[in-house]
Amino acid sequence: MRGVHAVLPGRGFDHSELMPPGQAVIAYLARAEIAAPGEETVALDSAAGRFLARAVFADRDYPAAARSTMDGFALRSADTPGRFHIAGDVQMGQLFDGGIGAGECVRIPTGGFLPTGADAVVPIEQAHADGDWAEISAAVPANDCLNAAGEDMKDGEAILQRGRRIGPSEISVLATLGIAQVAVYRKPRVGIISSGDELVGVGERAGPAQIRDSNRYAIAASLRQKGCEAVAFPTVADRPGELEKAIGEALPLCDALILSGGSSVGTGDLTPGAINNLGEPGVVIHGLRVKPGKPTVFALLGRKPVLGLPGNPTSALLILEAVIAPVIATLTGSAQRAMLVTALLEEELTARAGWTWYVPVCLRDDGGRYLARPLAIHSSSASLPARATGFLTIGEDVTEIARGATVNVQPLMEGLI
Repeated sequence: MRGVHAVLPGRGFDHSELMPPGQAVIAYLARAEIAAPGEETVALDSAAGRFLARAVFADRDYPAAARSTMDGFALRSADTPGRFHIAGDVQMGQLFDGGIGAGECVRIPTGGFLPTGADAVVPIEQAHADGDWAEISAAVPANDCLNAAGEDMKDGEAILQRGRRIGPSEISVLATLGIAQVAVYRKPRVGIISSGDELVGVGERAGPAQIRDSNRYAIAASLRQKGCEAVAFPTVADRPGELEKAIGEALPLCDALILSGGSSVGTGDLTPGAINNLGEPGVVIHGLRVKPGKPTVFALLGRKPVLGLPGNPTSALLILEAVIAPVIATLTGSAQRAMLVTALLEEELTARAGWTWYVPVCLRDDGGRYLARPLAIHSSSASLPARATGFLTIGEDVTEIARGATVNVQPLMEGLI
C-alpha cells in the first residue's frame, strides 16, 4: 500500500506518495476485513436512532380497501349527476353492511372504507342533503376523493431498506405494519484515546502552554450521532510506551479505536510506531494529500480499525466527518449518505493543485437560496467548527472557484440546516 511508505525519515511526508482521501478510504476498506456488525432485537419504543438490520416489507395492501379522503357521500360515479337515496352510514373502523346499487349513496367520513359498488366520493359541501335524499348537481369522475386499495403500500413491497436509520417516520411505518420488535444492528463500541503532554482535563485550569482536551468530547459526540457507543479512555502523555500500552488495553474492549494527536512525523508523534508494535497489519496508510488533516492514519490490528486523527480540533473534526465517516458507517451498518446542501459561494476560493481541500463555510438563507461564506482555515482553532455550518470539498483538479459559483456543502451536524 503506497501510503505506508509516504514518510521520509527525518524529512517528514513524501508528498509525491501521499494518497488523496477518497482513494485512501477505498484502498483501506478493500484491505480491511472489518467484521460485519452484529444484530439485536429491540422494542419499537427503543428503536429510534438505530439502523435497520433487515429490510421491511408490507404484510398486505395499505389501505386494504378503498378509503374516503373526504366527509361526504360514497356512490357510483356513473350515476352522477342525479338524485340519490341515502342508504345508510359508513362507521369508522367497520365495513358497511351490504353494497349500494343504482341511485343509492351512503354517508361516509374521512378515512371510512367505501361500500361494495361505490367508486367515488362527493364531498359534503358539493351535495345537497334533504332527509333520506342527496342531490348531486355535477358529474363525478371515478376514483374521486378516495385512496385506492394498495395506493400507500402494496403487499410484499419493500418499504424500508436494510441500513436505514430509524427516525419518527420509520417508527410510524413500523408501527403501521405491526412490527413491535425491530431487528437492528448492534451499536459498535468505538474507543477514543487522546495523547499529548499539552492536554489537561476539561475541569482543570489550563496553563499558558496547555489546552483542555476538547477533542475527546467532540469526537465522542460525533460518533454517537453516527450511531456508535463512544468510550473515552484516559489521556496519554507523549512518552515512549504509554500510547502503545493504552491502545493494547483499550482495543480488546472495543470494536475500533480513534486516536487523537501524535499522528504527524515529529519526534513526539508516536502513534504510527505504537500501532505497528502491537500487531499486524498495523499502519496501512499514513498521510493524505489533503488540507487540513495531512497526518491522518488508517491502521488495522487484526480486523479492528485503528484510526489516527490530527490533534488540532478543526482538522480532527473535518477529517472525521469528511474522510473517516465511511469507515464508521461500515461498523454501524449504516446505508445513509451525507446530505449535501446547494449554495452560492459568497467569496472567491483558491486552492493548491493536486490536493483536496476541506473548507469550512457558514451558510445563510438569502430569500430561499443559501449563500456560503468561506471561513479562514486555522487547524488549531477550537471555535472554528462551531462557527461553521458545514464544509465544502475542493477536488485535486480545481485551483479556483469563482464568487457566485454553485457549491455543495456538507453540514457538520444533523439539524444545523
